[in-house]
Amino acid sequence: SQATVSPRRGEDGKPDTTRRANPRTRARKEPLGKSRAKGSVRRAGAWFEKLVALQARLRSPRGCPWDREQTHQSLATYLLEETYEVLEALDSRDATHLAGELGDLLLQIVFHAQLAAEAGRFDIRDVIECIHAKMVRRHPHVFGRVRAKNATHVLRNWEQIKSDERREQQEAPEGHAAGVSLLDGIPRTLPALLEAYQLTRRAARVGFDWEEIEGLLEKLKEETAELRETLGESNPRRIEEEVGDLLFVAANVARFLAVDPEVALKRANRKFMERFEQMEKQAAREGRSLADSSKEELETLWEASKGKSLRAGAGGRQPS
Repeated sequence: SQATVSPRRGEDGKPDTTRRANPRTRARKEPLGKSRAKGSVRRAGAWFEKLVALQARLRSPRGCPWDREQTHQSLATYLLEETYEVLEALDSRDATHLAGELGDLLLQIVFHAQLAAEAGRFDIRDVIECIHAKMVRRHPHVFGRVRAKNATHVLRNWEQIKSDERREQQEAPEGHAAGVSLLDGIPRTLPALLEAYQLTRRAARVGFDWEEIEGLLEKLKEETAELRETLGESNPRRIEEEVGDLLFVAANVARFLAVDPEVALKRANRKFMERFEQMEKQAAREGRSLADSSKEELETLWEASKGKSLRAGAGGRQPS
């Protein structure tokens, strides 16, 4: 997934044509981690410096025209794409694939830091120093004298520290603290599903949460009933509001069950795509298209595709 840097390149910054054919299936001499002698120490610093230097060269007058044209805004799409590709690599359980995708994501950070350095705003050292200081500050139970009984206690401390940090950053000129909420800092640019997940997770960390899943499932029923009542009003805005409430509760259900709703929905999307494509193939084998099929025929094809998916799951994949 090297869309971010035009062609793949070697350490000298030139296109690496030996790697472009199929980087996903490129053979390695040894699996990751197996080539190191037991007890040996591999230091990342030198390689990190090489990566930073490589990106600086690509941005230089004698570097790559594509890299020189990029801005923070033009790279935003690639940053999102690389993040999703890391998530997909996590599902693959392929160490080489995951290492490669994490590298692609790391390149995005280095690229943005290089742009900022050229503008005199900050450089990669500032990025590293900021996250290092933040991790020390937010782990007083490790680096300080605070005690944390369990992970829940850790998360509550974390949110309180973040709230204190935001309060300091938003100090009013008169010396009075500006209004600060525990929900501040959640990007409003997040997809709505992820935003709902983050909002409920942030609130739950300070104890504002349901006692058990049954309460949330009842709330889900309540929102469904309210939506059903609204359907008779022919009021699009009210219907939209009730659909939003229903989706918000669904995201909260996922969060309560320790399920990332974005990941869960992505998998559900893929499952639907696979089953729908099976329907299309079966209809084609029967000499018709889905558009030419009746409702009853479509339902039959759908049930058949579900049965096929379950059989495939029994053969190795987790049934769904």
